[in-house]
Amino acid sequence: MGLITGLLSTIVILGVFLLTILSAAIKVVNEWERGVILRLGRLVGARGPGMFLIIPLVDKMIKVNLRVQTLDIPSQEAITRDNVTVKVNAVAFFRVLDPQRAIVEVEDYRRATWQIAQTSLRSVLGQSELDDLLTHRERINHQLQQIIDEQTEPWGVKVSIVEVKDVELPDTMKRAMARQAEAEREKRGMIIHAEGKLQAAQKLAEAAHIMATEPATIQLRYLSTLTQIAEERTSTIIFPIPLEFVTAFAGVLDRARAQEPGE
Repeated sequence: MGLITGLLSTIVILGVFLLTILSAAIKVVNEWERGVILRLGRLVGARGPGMFLIIPLVDKMIKVNLRVQTLDIPSQEAITRDNVTVKVNAVAFFRVLDPQRAIVEVEDYRRATWQIAQTSLRSVLGQSELDDLLTHRERINHQLQQIIDEQTEPWGVKVSIVEVKDVELPDTMKRAMARQAEAEREKRGMIIHAEGKLQAAQKLAEAAHIMATEPATIQLRYLSTLTQIAEERTSTIIFPIPLEFVTAFAGVLDRARAQEPGE
């Protein structure tokens, strides 16, 4: 009886041991992951996706995420090339292209990428002027992406997008920019007003030239003015008679007198 009990205990222990070894040997890697295998400290390769076996106590597997990952770059205080102190934060999007190099070439590829992004952001801001940061942000984003991607490429990490999110300016600079914008709007308003006066003067000069060469246009202008004045019934209308009418009327009277009998 004792022998049977000891045998059963041994079988149970062996079964538990085998199950433990088997569970440690079976590995499952998702579609968006790869498992980098190290055998006794030496790189074997990347496995996955799916299920595969490793040698327990000999192999070590490290999972690497191949999806696009987001990296927030905290606010960095920097001085632009035109000596303006600004605080800027950004966001970077990257993914691992080579999981083997991401594990072997750098201790922590995510933290290393984050540190590179911080230092590159301060460097690019120091080489740019404030106007470029506010109006040509796409160019700065592209420059940041190229710099960070070149430094992370040996690690098998691809930085695809870097976007500057918020630019925080000192209060004195905000007030100065507000005054500049107001002065610029006043300048544009004065220019538009002056251009309107110039165009009006040109049109008046053209109208005066036409009236001087075509006397009939003066009569039409008189009639148009009379029509406009007649709309106000309480107005007293003084209608000027052209000198040509008076001269012509006097000529008619002179001819009539000359034709009367007895003279």
